[in-house]
Amino acid sequence: MSRAISFAALMLALSLGQSAFGQAEQKETDAEKHDRLKMNVQAICPISGNKLGEHGDPIKVKVGEEQVFLCCKGCLEKKIDPKHWETIHENFAKAQSICPVMEKALPAQPKWTVVEGQIVYVCCPPCIDKIKAESAKYLAAVDAAYEQYLKDRRSSPSGE
Repeated sequence: MSRAISFAALMLALSLGQSAFGQAEQKETDAEKHDRLKMNVQAICPISGNKLGEHGDPIKVKVGEEQVFLCCKGCLEKKIDPKHWETIHENFAKAQSICPVMEKALPAQPKWTVVEGQIVYVCCPPCIDKIKAESAKYLAAVDAAYEQYLKDRRSSPSGE
């Protein structure tokens, strides 16, 4: 009887450990998906203007509070080209297209904030506080907008 209880306890402990391990793997997969979406929306290197992926796997870097991707290690020590930086942010705003809080179209000159390395555009300053208070919810909404944008872009005849 004692062996059966010990065996059952061991099996329970192992299954809980595997469950926790599976959850850790899922979080990593979610992070990889987020990075893939950001890379595809960003599209170009802020240094060279080259398409991301043309020179191997893009490199994730931090610029101020924001996480972006470079096309290669050769760009690590170089300065950002303001023209490419502007294009990247236009890409992010176009792909996001709506305020994740109010769920309405972004204005021509949207306000923005950076949360967990991600730039998030909003329709008005009060939405910034809401995004910071519930960042996971609104970052997921931005990722969903990116995913829809990329899907729509792939299915359009011009690819744009």
